[in-house]
Amino acid sequence: MSAFDTGLFSPPGGFAVRILDLSGGNGADPVETIGGFQTLEHANAFARRYVRDSMERCRTRGMRPDAVIAAWFAFGEDAEVVGGAEQAWRSAAELNDFAARPPLDAEDRNWRALDPRRDEDDVAAEEEE
Repeated sequence: MSAFDTGLFSPPGGFAVRILDLSGGNGADPVETIGGFQTLEHANAFARRYVRDSMERCRTRGMRPDAVIAAWFAFGEDAEVVGGAEQAWRSAAELNDFAARPPLDAEDRNWRALDPRRDEDDVAAEEEE
């Protein structure tokens, strides 16, 4: 196992997260790849929140957990961490929990706060809100 595999060091350019359209609208290709995550923890947290938000956008009031998962697989977006090996977060590990329990805190869905593409103007505008 190399130092990169342990999550101690980021690969050149940082870690990346691929966003995948589960509806198949983009074929097997990612919708986008977001780079610039300096730590594996940052990339994992972003991917987790992104998927959580995607699943919540597929949920309607009163849906059973299995229906939430089916809707997510039909219309949602998945996120996979690139370069994290076995330590990379994977949506499969939490899908059932996400479907069974809507988030209690909006922070669980706020992937934008962790987006490495944000610039200082974005941060200042959020702080003013």
